[in-house]
Amino acid sequence: MIAMMLLLRVGLMFPPQIPVLCYHQIRDWKPKDKARDKEYIMPPATFRKRLKMLADSGYHTILPDELYAHLTKGTPLPSKPVMLTFDDTDGDQYHIARPEMAKYGFKGVYFIVFNNINKNRAYMNRSQIRQLSDEGHVIGSHTLNHPNIKKLKDSDWVNELDVSARKLETLTGKPVKYFAYPFGIWDQRVLPQLDKYGYLAAFQLDQPRDAAKPLLTVRRVIDDGRWDNTTLNRYLQRGFGRR
Repeated sequence: MIAMMLLLRVGLMFPPQIPVLCYHQIRDWKPKDKARDKEYIMPPATFRKRLKMLADSGYHTILPDELYAHLTKGTPLPSKPVMLTFDDTDGDQYHIARPEMAKYGFKGVYFIVFNNINKNRAYMNRSQIRQLSDEGHVIGSHTLNHPNIKKLKDSDWVNELDVSARKLETLTGKPVKYFAYPFGIWDQRVLPQLDKYGYLAAFQLDQPRDAAKPLLTVRRVIDDGRWDNTTLNRYLQRGFGRR
C-alpha cells in the first residue's frame, strides 16, 4: 500500500513527459560559428529532414493548451505527440520553419522576445508574428529583453513577465498564457511571479522539473543541429521520462 501511494504521489508530481523540442536559428553554419554554437544552429536541410522523419514516423504536433489539458485533466493526446517550440524571434523561423511545417500540417509555439521584433532584418516583424498567430501557431512570451532570469531584480518582473505578454496580446489579439525562460534557466524566485501574472505553463531547457510546480518548469531539449535523425528519434523514445 505504501509503495502504491508513493507511486501515485510521484505520478502527480512528475507525470510522464511529452517530448518538447526547442529550436533557435535555422540557417547554414558559417566558418565563424564555434562548435558549441552548432547545437543551437539547425541547417535548413537538416530541419527539413527532421520534420519529414517526424511525419513519416507518425508523430503529431500538439500545442500548449493540449498539453495543459492533458496534464491537469487527463485529456487524451494524439498518438506519438511532440511539441515544436521556437525561441528568440529569429526571422528564419518564419521564412524556413513555417512553410516546412505547413507541408505536414504541423503547428508550433513561437516564444517571442518582444524587443527583438523589427530589431533588424534578422528578426521577425509584427505582421509576420500576427500571421503565425492567425494560422494557428501559438505565440508565447520569451520576455521583453531576454535577460538571465536569475539576475533580475524584483522591479524587473513586471516588464519582463507582464508587459511582454500584454504587448503580444495587443499584437495578436489573443491571450498569452505560456512562457519560455531565456537561456532555459529558471529559479525559485520566478515561479510565484509567473503565477501572479497568469501564466499556465512555462518551458525551461534540459533540467529537472520543480516538484511543486512541474507545469512552470516543463522540460524541453534543443534539437541539436549536429544530430542525425536516428539520434533524435532515439532521444524522443528514451530521453523523456520522469525528471
